[in-house]
Amino acid sequence: MGALHSQGRTVDEITASLRRAPLPAHTVAAVKAAYALGCELRIVSDANRFFIETILEHHGLGSYFSEINTNPGYVDEEGRLRILPYHDFKTSSHGCGLCPPNMCKSTIIERIQASASLEGRKRFIYLGDGKGDYCPALRLSEEDYVMPRKNHPAWELILANPRALRAEIHGWGDAEELEEVLLRLIGDSISARGSDANRLISADCKFQTTMPLSSHEALPKPLRVPN
Repeated sequence: MGALHSQGRTVDEITASLRRAPLPAHTVAAVKAAYALGCELRIVSDANRFFIETILEHHGLGSYFSEINTNPGYVDEEGRLRILPYHDFKTSSHGCGLCPPNMCKSTIIERIQASASLEGRKRFIYLGDGKGDYCPALRLSEEDYVMPRKNHPAWELILANPRALRAEIHGWGDAEELEEVLLRLIGDSISARGSDANRLISADCKFQTTMPLSSHEALPKPLRVPN
């Protein structure tokens, strides 16, 4: 952020630039459909809160996510955008050799898993593309799904040793395939678990969801929703 401000960029200009950034229609549709199907969506990102909230609010998606886990960002009294690390690595280490010093996504996922287990059995779907998404993928169970973006760092790390993961691996290449794969997995989960009122399904992603299901609850099949 310091580099942008040194070039004379204001917070308003940064905000305008973020609002101009394209968000694929299939990504928006996937978020809306997953939410409509009862999923609880959560974000785990090494970006920052200012960027994420600005983009979500611009596309009308802010209310679809129950939780945003990212680096804090705020505008100071001088009107400058400040970004802080999620984990204060100057005072202590998170102890993970796979992740950058400011964030280990596994610690976040493990907290979410612990919370979900108190409510009942949950299934997680984790979407990601970066190197930092490999570590949390290792924490998923055999009933979970991981959706790495093809030909990106997380995908390459997973393919190097797929047996290191317990979760099912379902890759995607673009937003259209992301929507197709995500909604298919949610639909399969609903079909498999819908008859058991004591088991809950949650889809947990890099941009995220969560949903309790009742026995034989009437739910639509996973179809695209209009933007």
